[in-house]
Amino acid sequence: MSRRAVVIGGSVAGMLAAAALSRSVGDVIVLERDELRDGPHPRKRIPQARHAHILLPSGRDAIHELLPGADVRRRLLASGAHEQSFTDMLGFGAQGWFRRWPTVTDDLLLTLCSRDLLESVLRDAVLGTTRVTVRRAEALALLGTAERVTGVRVLADGAEEDLSADLVVDASGRGSRVEHWLETLGVTDIPTDEVDSGLVYASRIFRVPKGAEHFPLTQVEADPAASRPGRSANLVPIEDGRWLVSLAGTRGGEPTADPEEFTEFALGLRHPLIGQLISGAEPLSEVFLSRSTRNRRREFEKAAMPEGLVVLGDAVATYNPVYGQGMSVAALGAQALSLQSLQADVAAPGFAGGVQRAAARSVSAAYTMSTSQDQWFPEVVGKAPTLVDRLLSRYMGRMARVATTSYDVSAAMCRVITLQADASRLVDPKLLLATLKGPVMEPLTGPPLTPEESAFLDSVGPLAV
Repeated sequence: MSRRAVVIGGSVAGMLAAAALSRSVGDVIVLERDELRDGPHPRKRIPQARHAHILLPSGRDAIHELLPGADVRRRLLASGAHEQSFTDMLGFGAQGWFRRWPTVTDDLLLTLCSRDLLESVLRDAVLGTTRVTVRRAEALALLGTAERVTGVRVLADGAEEDLSADLVVDASGRGSRVEHWLETLGVTDIPTDEVDSGLVYASRIFRVPKGAEHFPLTQVEADPAASRPGRSANLVPIEDGRWLVSLAGTRGGEPTADPEEFTEFALGLRHPLIGQLISGAEPLSEVFLSRSTRNRRREFEKAAMPEGLVVLGDAVATYNPVYGQGMSVAALGAQALSLQSLQADVAAPGFAGGVQRAAARSVSAAYTMSTSQDQWFPEVVGKAPTLVDRLLSRYMGRMARVATTSYDVSAAMCRVITLQADASRLVDPKLLLATLKGPVMEPLTGPPLTPEESAFLDSVGPLAV
């Protein structure tokens, strides 16, 4: 029997969910309110796209499994995206500078590009290699009852229409109205958790200066244990010879949209490296500000959800962007949907709940990682740290200090951060012993720069410490 699936939202989560369903469902329709133009363009309803994004290796591999014939990785690199090992970034963490290791393994390669480029390449791959279709329409409500969703009411070309479906996937992002829609069907009491540090993001694009073409991903992190507002920054090399620089500050230490204050903020971080890198760089954009950065999770897998409805991506949970996990969590959720749809009919009892529970694994990992940091900043809104949280924080702090001097410990932490290994991996006996022994080298007193990188910074001016 032919089935129809409707996916609400044409962004990363929606397109990947549609690709997942195209393997087993004859008719897959994506509903998208925005006009999807050819090529990479900013979209009105995705303001966070202007800020730094990273595709983790777990997300990259999930996309390859969902679209094996499309070779999305090759398409991205051909369009100017960069690949870089997590262990070769310039990273200044709470425990000091991380060493850079020459070892390059595929499971530690990050994909760096603008969100607009990734969405464009992904959309072309899905629409060019599957039977998925896109309709420009706005989802207004879910059809059905508290027991089963049977479709979506949409607004298209000024008229309302009821669109029937055997499965509805809400992938409409952080602005999702799914809780309201469920309430109108009689489904309430969705367990929800929230940790809000008041984080504000400010981002700007710069032209890469001559001589700095090979500077890697660079991060200056906040120190959650410092009992003051957390300020941080990321410098991400993206396509077309540009840097995307995102500044962040928690409540009481927020950046502004004033272009004159952008470099000053970066220079005033725990280390001024990013500020010095952009001090002579040509700005190519205004400063874009975002306050939509709270950690919020809806535990749909624990609720009495109707059959025929799956929620994925940012519609399930949003995170502090510092770890760059959102797109990869969306890809892993679509992968869970794909696996389930290949094993069972999408209209079968229990199908949607099984997908929701499977997708919750990566959501839980990312959410726990993000909130474990944010809960320590001043004036945070959310639950207070428990004794277990405090003990775990001390252990992780010590492990991070060891990671600044040990490739094995650093790589293990990277695999957990990139959602390729469960957090339980961090209490493996070998890692536990290494953490208890402490650092195996003296800490670095400054950033581990290559001669070429040092030469560029010398041309900018003295590097303050």
